[in-house]
Amino acid sequence: MLNDAYDDSVIPTTMQHLTGQTHIMWLTHGPTYSFKDYAARFFGRMLNYFLQKSGKKRIVAVATSGDTGGAVADALHGLDSVDNIVFFPKGSITERQRRQMTTLGDNIYAFEVNGDFDVCQALAKRLLGDKLFAKDLFDDADRFTSANSISVGRLLPQAVYPFFAYSRVAAYDEPMIASVPSGNFGDMMGTVLAREMGLPISKIICGVNENDEFPEFLKTDAYVVKPSRKSPSSAMIVSNPSNFARLVDLYGGHVYDERDERGKVIQEGVMDIPPDLEAMRKDFWSISVSNPDHYTAIQEVYERYGIMMEPHGAVGWRALDTFLEGEHERLAVTYETADPGKFPDEVKRAIGVVPDVPERIAKQSTLPERIYTIDDPPFIREDGSLT
Repeated sequence: MLNDAYDDSVIPTTMQHLTGQTHIMWLTHGPTYSFKDYAARFFGRMLNYFLQKSGKKRIVAVATSGDTGGAVADALHGLDSVDNIVFFPKGSITERQRRQMTTLGDNIYAFEVNGDFDVCQALAKRLLGDKLFAKDLFDDADRFTSANSISVGRLLPQAVYPFFAYSRVAAYDEPMIASVPSGNFGDMMGTVLAREMGLPISKIICGVNENDEFPEFLKTDAYVVKPSRKSPSSAMIVSNPSNFARLVDLYGGHVYDERDERGKVIQEGVMDIPPDLEAMRKDFWSISVSNPDHYTAIQEVYERYGIMMEPHGAVGWRALDTFLEGEHERLAVTYETADPGKFPDEVKRAIGVVPDVPERIAKQSTLPERIYTIDDPPFIREDGSLT
């Protein structure tokens, strides 16, 4: 299964020297041209294998702010023991990202939600937690499962490629900085797992877009969840990352979403036990990259080094370059998480050049789409379950 999931002819990983001791890890050459192909392919094959052995079926419910939906949909497409429901926010992902979900058909069902990613994520979480709904509909309380980074099955494989990067650029036991553009914190948490397993990562740089809850928390000790802000790095439009709770727990704290008697979230990000902030500030450094600075960073890398990046990778670069104050004398790897061809409008706006269209995306541009829409909120019964 691992050989199939990580077949180098299907999903090659490459390292590229950028400047000084800084390197780019390109996680963009898989079937959907996103780093999320790595975890999705492992997750799908492992899930289907055990379902076939047990004779069971599962519905994988996924919320996506961009690349997760396409990667999971592609990885699960055609598997005989799995159906896939994908919730994506209306108007917040690119056409190319959308078509990676909506043109597959078969066992892939894409839902366009009249709301932001946090609404989509709330829908997915609610489905996963509503055993009565699953029992009523399928006579199987456990029919729904997740492939978002809230799923450990998605999270664990993301600990693999920091080791790959280290094996290619570092000497034995040499400290390395990892710069991870971050939205729902799955990729960052995978890097944390790699560090906890012994990889000598001296600092994790956590670049975010204008959804700046995490860097503000590190600065002020206060975790305040605000409405999501749109950004060129569309897959990172997340104001309350699911994996933030895991990170806080690792450092001895506790954070949760407060719910009413029906299970509806009434306050996000309630922190009743603060983590060890001194330790967190030692291990992490975070910065919010403004929307205009996305384009400046793309232009900067292209003009200085002749390398074309896209908005998410540009956040990783800007965060790392700011942390190092432009002096790239310490070993560092920044993650590039999507092919620039997935964001042609953003790249063209930054540098005046249209990136090449990846082969599979070009094919999907002419295929018919199947889209289901959710415009209204679900009806909630008195016991708090959905109907």
